[in-house]
Amino acid sequence: MATSRPWWQRAGAYLGSNRNIVGSVAGLAALGATVPTGVAGPLWPVVVGGVYGIAALVTPRDKVQLVDSGYTAALARAENLRADLDRLGERVRRHERRLPDDVLAAYDRVEASLREILARAEELATSPDHLFVVGRTINDYLPTSLETYANLPRSFALGHRGDNQRTAHEELLSQLALLERELGEIATAVYAGDVARLNAQGRFLEDKFADSSLDLGGLPTPPQDTVRRQDPPQDPDRLAPPSP
Repeated sequence: MATSRPWWQRAGAYLGSNRNIVGSVAGLAALGATVPTGVAGPLWPVVVGGVYGIAALVTPRDKVQLVDSGYTAALARAENLRADLDRLGERVRRHERRLPDDVLAAYDRVEASLREILARAEELATSPDHLFVVGRTINDYLPTSLETYANLPRSFALGHRGDNQRTAHEELLSQLALLERELGEIATAVYAGDVARLNAQGRFLEDKFADSSLDLGGLPTPPQDTVRRQDPPQDPDRLAPPSP
C-alpha cells in the first residue's frame, strides 16, 4: 500500500528546493522595488506574491536521485588508506631488524604497488572489490604476515620446516609474492582506462596522418651535377715529386 510523507516533511523539502530559493530571491527583489517607492501602493503583497510565484514556476524542479552508488564514501575510504599505509610503513621500519633483507625488499615492492594504486583513488573508488582487497591488504593481510614472522626466533624461522615443507621465511616470501601479483592485477585494472585512452589516441593519430605526404626519412640527396669535388689543400712545404 502506497504511503505519502507527512505534510511537514513535504514542506521542509520544498523550503530547500531550487524553486523556493529562486522565488524567494525574486520576491525580495520585488519587495525592495515596490514598498519603498510606493509603486504598487496597497497592492504590493499581490505584486510580491505574483513575482515569487512566476519565478518559482519557471525554475526547473530539482533532479530526482534515487541511486546512491557510494562513490563519495568509497573515495574517502581510498584517501584514508594512504594514511593507514603510512602508519604501517612506520611500524615496519621500527622493527626492520627482525626482518631479513629479502623480506624487506619484498615488502617495499608491495608497498610501492599499493602507493601507485592509491594514487589513482578516483579509479579505485569505482571498483568496490578492488578497494576491499587493497584495504584488507593494508590493514590485515600484510601486517598479519609480517607480525607473525617477526615474533618467531630467527633460527627457527630460517631452519624449521612445517607440514608444507617450507620454512617460515619461505612461507612469508611466498605470501608477499602472492600479494604482489594480486596488486599487479588490480593496478592493471585501475590503469585500464588510461590504456584505452592511449590506444584511442594512437588510432586517431594513425587516421590523422595516414595519408600525410610529409617525409621524415631524412634530407634529400642533392643532384650529382651540383656536387663539386674539392681538391685537398696544397701544402707549400711538401716536396714536389721528382721529375722523370
